[in-house]
Amino acid sequence: MAELSFDNLALERAERRIVDGVSARVASGAALLLLGPNGSGKSSLLRALAGLMPPAGGTIAWDGADIFGQAEAHRARLCFVGHQDAVKPGLSVAENLRFWAGLAGGSPSIDAALAAFALAPLADRPARFLSAGQKRRLALSRLALNSLSPRPAELWLLDEPTTALDSASRQAFLDLLRGHLQRGGLAVIATHEEIGLPAKTLVLESPRRRREAAGAAA
Repeated sequence: MAELSFDNLALERAERRIVDGVSARVASGAALLLLGPNGSGKSSLLRALAGLMPPAGGTIAWDGADIFGQAEAHRARLCFVGHQDAVKPGLSVAENLRFWAGLAGGSPSIDAALAAFALAPLADRPARFLSAGQKRRLALSRLALNSLSPRPAELWLLDEPTTALDSASRQAFLDLLRGHLQRGGLAVIATHEEIGLPAKTLVLESPRRRREAAGAAA
């Protein structure tokens, strides 16, 4: 059983402390929801968990080993879908999926990923002509590609995955997430809302709220 943990974690951006003293653990088959207002550091925490942002303090570990000492192995075990969709506007929907499949070393067949979020009718449409919801569906179809991979990522890091989704697309996302967790995967999800699955939660406070609390305590 795998475990991702972070202890007494502090993160800084532009010399400003945006996350301070947070700790949590999530093991195989479980999800952790990061809750909090805009500016509370949810996206930065996901970037740190992906190994893209070194902490100003504390540790991030996979099975007890610091992730920054095993960067290549950590990249291989994760699938990160950020708040920005990372869609290449000059490529069609199908070409974006083939590009992502190639990066992951997966099968060139993308039919199941297109079907997962009802994207088959849009397969030949350039991504620059997609609506916000369609772009989000395309970004999340990377999860379907991952699920079909011979070596699916153990860790999913997802930033506001349900933004701009309709009810059918939300259900498609939940089905993929349930399947990932049932296979023993882990997920850390930054969100403003409940996603409809039992999960641990970590509530992050805004820097202003932390300053006010520190002032009151003094």
